[in-house]
Amino acid sequence: MGKILGGSIVVAAIVAGIFLYYQQIYAYYEPVKATGTDDVQMTSLVSGAPEPVLYDNFEAIDAESSPIRYRACFTTTMSHAMLSETYEPYDGAEPLVAPGWFDCFDAVEVGTALEEGRALAFLGEKNIQYGIDRIVAITEDGRGYVWHQINHCGEVVFDGEPAPENCPEPPEGY
Repeated sequence: MGKILGGSIVVAAIVAGIFLYYQQIYAYYEPVKATGTDDVQMTSLVSGAPEPVLYDNFEAIDAESSPIRYRACFTTTMSHAMLSETYEPYDGAEPLVAPGWFDCFDAVEVGTALEEGRALAFLGEKNIQYGIDRIVAITEDGRGYVWHQINHCGEVVFDGEPAPENCPEPPEGY
């Protein structure tokens, strides 16, 4: 009887582990349907508003279960010099890891390129959802990456504290 009970526990644990793994890595993600015109936007230094940029080979995933699950890859012919003169830089960009099956987005590679200056990070859109910024990083060879990152307002409010003075008032429910 003990072997049957022990075996049942082990089988249940394995099934639960597989289920949890699937939920975290595959379940909620959906491909993002590209429009072909405004899938990649960055905030202009002049207008302060997000504007579409030139891009090709756009590929993205997102999930409704979390505002920071968005990841995208693309290519562009825009140079670092032109980008730096046109769009708002983003300090403190930290790419978030994508599921292994979304192989165009390697957060470690992008992070290293940012640290070494081979990639530049720009503000895609501030507060795309309260407390979440869309970040765009572009390497010297024109490969681009997009992800959502919690901003300083979100860090404070999501911890249950009131919004700092320089932050917009959070919507109801935060």
